[in-house]
Amino acid sequence: MFNPLDWLLSLFSLDIGIDLGTANTLVYVRGRGIVINEPSWVAIDKRSRRALAIGSEARQMVGRTPANVIAIRPLRDGVISEFEITQAMLEYFIGKVHEQTLVPMPRPRVVVGIPSGVTEVEKRAVYDASLSAGAREALLIEEPMASAIGAGLPITETRGSMVVDIGGGTTEVAIFSMGGIVISRSIRVAGDEMDEDIVQYMRTKYNLLIGERMAEQAKMEAGSAYPLPEERIFTMRGRNLISGLPESIEVSSIELREALAPSVSVVVNAVKDALDETPPELISDLIETGICMAGGGSQLSGLTERLSEELNMRVWLAADPMSCVARGAGRVLEDYDNLRRMLVGLERRSTQH
Repeated sequence: MFNPLDWLLSLFSLDIGIDLGTANTLVYVRGRGIVINEPSWVAIDKRSRRALAIGSEARQMVGRTPANVIAIRPLRDGVISEFEITQAMLEYFIGKVHEQTLVPMPRPRVVVGIPSGVTEVEKRAVYDASLSAGAREALLIEEPMASAIGAGLPITETRGSMVVDIGGGTTEVAIFSMGGIVISRSIRVAGDEMDEDIVQYMRTKYNLLIGERMAEQAKMEAGSAYPLPEERIFTMRGRNLISGLPESIEVSSIELREALAPSVSVVVNAVKDALDETPPELISDLIETGICMAGGGSQLSGLTERLSEELNMRVWLAADPMSCVARGAGRVLEDYDNLRRMLVGLERRSTQH
């Protein structure tokens, strides 16, 4: 039934796709592309639980806040762990999108990416948080599906295609054919666990306590999953656990590769498990098309080479892998009639508005 109010709102609001990630939140606006890419951090007052800073500003405060303030990530392993804070973060990002435009009525239709392994309760939390943050309509899409659409894979065709999406909290492995997911794996080992591997390695081998940000920087600048053409050196700065004094230690990319090995092996095994269950006809297609890598974690140096060698298949990195989920969510809005069947879960309720 035609609703004049809905029609009016659709004229004056923006349709946006959101990759609500554990590490970063990206927002795609229909017709404009990615307009926001900020860390999923919120600084809150400990007593009132009021948000004091969100995004990049909150990330700068990590490990540097006074006693009454704490900087947290309201999502863990790809799902909401702090509902009110996630809602405040979504409100901030949706509001920021509308600040950049002349839109007078900020009530967007929102498509949000969710991990493929989430429960109904976790889906409902994302849905409710989106509506509470000001969305006119909240729709959900599985992250591997959004990644594949954003990377431009031919998922609606009969031939098979495959994506491995490594985010901050989860790694999503999925094989597609005829617009659906044939095989999927969602594991809670991704970028965060890689950072933690480096923290533990430095603690065990050098008695050096480093922060998450230092570990992430080391991973990005010198970490790898495969021998590099030219090995690198990275200077770790932290506190010596024995003397209690500040200390700097140079570590090689060979050592960092050793530190990252446990998490990298888990990711490789998840991909092998998915391939092991794949029908032979689709395996034949994948040998031809290869495996697409997406997500921020897929940019680890040498990871495509490592997977290619282990799987005996071509493995390639998507263009701008970090924004694939957000771009895929946005593509659904741009081609809604053809791609709406890719949406999952609770979207049916929202269409009654």
